[in-house]
Amino acid sequence: MTSVAIIDYGIGNLRSVEKAFAAVGVDALVTRDRAALANAERLVLPGVGAFATCMRELNRYGFGELIVERVHQGTPLLGVCVGMQMLFEESSEFGCTKGLGLLKGSVKRFDGDLVVPHVGWNQVKERARHRLFESMPQDSFFYFVHSYYCEPRDDATSIGETDYGAPFASVVAERNICGVQFHPEKSQTLGLQLLKNFANDMSDTL
Repeated sequence: MTSVAIIDYGIGNLRSVEKAFAAVGVDALVTRDRAALANAERLVLPGVGAFATCMRELNRYGFGELIVERVHQGTPLLGVCVGMQMLFEESSEFGCTKGLGLLKGSVKRFDGDLVVPHVGWNQVKERARHRLFESMPQDSFFYFVHSYYCEPRDDATSIGETDYGAPFASVVAERNICGVQFHPEKSQTLGLQLLKNFANDMSDTL
């Protein structure tokens, strides 16, 4: 059985994520094979670009329903960048697009005088202890590229936050579901540590 299956729906830094897991000794496989996705111990949902495009392609392959089913079975799921955003109910990008609805809340665009997209290294402040943060110092830096941010309905869903004009949820978690707005595969040592934590320490739900 594959330890980690990275969902291949044609979008995302698939090979980079796969190589990042390999760098920490984790058996990860980029796949769109339904049997592999149905049997993997953990799932990773990557995503880059527009929310609507990602959701369209995900559903074109029929993976939306599969993800929801596996999550309800207790399978740990990690969403990365737009993959994290798709965990929520909807996004305002290019109108209103429905997400997977696994987490309550919505995705909104940065506004005001901020430079958009938010690109570069920024700090993540832990709001709650979680296995994803194991062996990481508080206020660690990770690499971000995004124009939209997640606004959870339940404040407790946000376990890590980053300041860009105002604090926003950069790490979320509920039960066996978690997500990061930054790119761990581009975040050097600490990004690799986070992927290792997900692969090794998420077998039990919160």
